[in-house]
Amino acid sequence: MPEPETVQRAKKDLREGKSPTTAAGEFVREEMEHIREGKHGARSTKQAIAIGLSKARRAGVPLKPPAKGGESPGGRRRDGAGRSAPR
Repeated sequence: MPEPETVQRAKKDLREGKSPTTAAGEFVREEMEHIREGKHGARSTKQAIAIGLSKARRAGVPLKPPAKGGESPGGRRRDGAGRSAPR
């Protein structure tokens, strides 16, 4: 659940006519702080961005839905990409 101050800041941004991504940035900023404080197990900044955007969507910020398709990080690891060729 996002903090009430974060929701208020995001709604204020939308009222001022700023873009939805600016409003969503408040949620991403909050998640970055949570990671720095060690509040949950997310490790990378990419995870923080994904969690923040998800929270923004749930709070009603009109963002585009997440992109479909693409290969999962596990899939890239499984196919052997980046490994040296056998000798």
